[in-house]
Amino acid sequence: MAITVLRAGPLTTIQDWPGRIGYWKVGVPPSGPMDDLSFRLANIAVGNPQEAAGFEATMIGPALRFDAPATVAVTGAPVSVSVSGTTVPQWVPIEVSAGDVLEVGTVGEIGLRTYIAVSGGVDAEEYLGSRATFTMGRFGGHHGRTLSDGDEIAIASSSVPEVRGAGGARRRARRILGDEQPALTNTWQLAVTVGPHGAPEFFTDEDMADLVGTDYEVHFNSDRTGIRLIGPKPRWARSDGGEAGLHPSNIHDNAYSVGALDFTGDTPILLGPDGPSLGGFVCPVTVVTAQRWKLGQLKPGDTVRFVPVRADQTASPSVTGPGRRAGFVEVLSAGGDSDDGVLGATTTADGTTTVTYRRSGDDNILVEYGDMRLDLALRARVHALSERIEADRPAGIVDLTPGIRSLQVKADPDVFSQQKMLSWLVECESELPPAHDLVVPSRTVHLPLSWDDPATREAIERYMLGVRSDAPWCPWNIEFIRRMNGLDSVEDVHRVVFDASYLVLGLGDVYLGAPVAVPLDPRHRLVTTKYNPARTWTPENAVGIGGAYLCIYGMEGPGGYQFVGRTTQVWNHRHPLPAPGFDPQHPWLLRFFDQIRWYEVSAEELLDMRADVATGRGDSVRITDGAFSLAEHRAYLDANADHIAATRATMEAARAEERERWTRQGEFASPSARRALDEMFDEGKVA
Repeated sequence: MAITVLRAGPLTTIQDWPGRIGYWKVGVPPSGPMDDLSFRLANIAVGNPQEAAGFEATMIGPALRFDAPATVAVTGAPVSVSVSGTTVPQWVPIEVSAGDVLEVGTVGEIGLRTYIAVSGGVDAEEYLGSRATFTMGRFGGHHGRTLSDGDEIAIASSSVPEVRGAGGARRRARRILGDEQPALTNTWQLAVTVGPHGAPEFFTDEDMADLVGTDYEVHFNSDRTGIRLIGPKPRWARSDGGEAGLHPSNIHDNAYSVGALDFTGDTPILLGPDGPSLGGFVCPVTVVTAQRWKLGQLKPGDTVRFVPVRADQTASPSVTGPGRRAGFVEVLSAGGDSDDGVLGATTTADGTTTVTYRRSGDDNILVEYGDMRLDLALRARVHALSERIEADRPAGIVDLTPGIRSLQVKADPDVFSQQKMLSWLVECESELPPAHDLVVPSRTVHLPLSWDDPATREAIERYMLGVRSDAPWCPWNIEFIRRMNGLDSVEDVHRVVFDASYLVLGLGDVYLGAPVAVPLDPRHRLVTTKYNPARTWTPENAVGIGGAYLCIYGMEGPGGYQFVGRTTQVWNHRHPLPAPGFDPQHPWLLRFFDQIRWYEVSAEELLDMRADVATGRGDSVRITDGAFSLAEHRAYLDANADHIAATRATMEAARAEERERWTRQGEFASPSARRALDEMFDEGKVA
């Protein structure tokens, strides 16, 4: 039995709930429905399990012809619904006959997305344990894309499955009652918990007051990856991000939570279910799990007010009835936690390193080691903690995602409460060995690099035409890297990049196995800032530097690292043949603690190599086995300490000059202050 798509609508996909879970550490987002509540209620209405695959439509719904009888339900934003020309209601099960056409219209003033469930669920490509569509990665759903006119979608089961409710009673299709339906509006309130990065470390107290006292406006440039907001520019509690980048929003890369308010530079973005798992920007508050459904209904022009709540008093995300509190337009809150997002602190067992436990929503704890600096010993501690948790993984743990100096531990809040998890993590820490004992497998992966590739040049041109033409890193990122690090020529940038051995500290920095890697030799650590605002397009497998880190973009998408070139694929899911260097058991090329070394190729040679990888041929990737010893690395640093210090001092002086240049040009000022500063320069009032 099949459903024929007569009219797809602009953005209709197949999703399931809770989506693709367990791959956050390698940059695979959960995807799934943006409004999980309306999606699950649609399945309940037709008698399906809540996780069954169904349709998500944005703005305009589809027209679907059914080849066989079925039960359907439409939920989400208010919209006109008809079956073969006869108007039918939302939130109720509707019987359709063979040949009937279900038409879902255009959303009105309230809400943005609608959901369609079909009895038995719809069949779709399962990838990494889920049928959810991730269009940017091109997998899941129907050929990894939005639906098109003429597509045929199979119904997974010919009969309505029995779903047992409380007490084991059988439950079939039923109407969704009024107090179960989520309340939609144009003036939203979002329940948030404070953290992981609040005041006074990153934001000022005034910034946090602005955050909860402002009606932010939803920007038109929003999608499933994130919702951009328009609001006041932060004052910031610090002048820059140090080795992580010049802007005060820059931090050493750590894991994100879905629902986090991510400040990419001065732009606040609510991260969605297709958002990145790892990044280098601060997040002052996080939407609680039970309210993340609201992200799916925010439309351009709506306003958002953040309301702090107590993490231990949030509604359960597992329920779908009145206990979810979704029927209230306003967030009922007696105030948020007063700990600035810091759950607690301790020290490592050897007493040498501080450990900070930060709240990241009501479902994550971000464990941070040491000070805000790049130190491989801190990454070693992250590795040891992750191994300890995996060895005794308690019920409720969902994901472990390492960053540069942190580990995010995600749990189901209904199974493993945050306070219980905190106590257990402190206990785990007390049992860990000293970091200097770390010895891990470390392969050397030789990859081709097309220096200053035409595709990266095109991305810069698009940025200048569509986003910002006057950025300090335009029109040539490599020249900007040279200036930021006090090098004499761009040839010196080339030399440093090709001499370096980059140690992979994280995966999924910008999706799909994208490494965040740092040169083992500090003299090779070219430090830059990230784009502000970020690019809207980056070519697949572009290579860039942001802060002190190098990244290979796993797929096309937005981005902020400064380009140096392009390489071959680091993720290979679209081709059935395993490409050279790829493990047949998974689609990502690199592993934690791999060392990347570059060899130069021309742009034309790279295109041939990319084609070879796509067809399972070629030898563009060469891998040798080895090991990384932290003790040996420290001995190397000690032996070269004087020259390392001198080189780093030169680079830091150049960055200080660049920062002063930015200050004079108004880069850190508001647009109005920047214009005033420009006028003062014109009049000769500023030296």
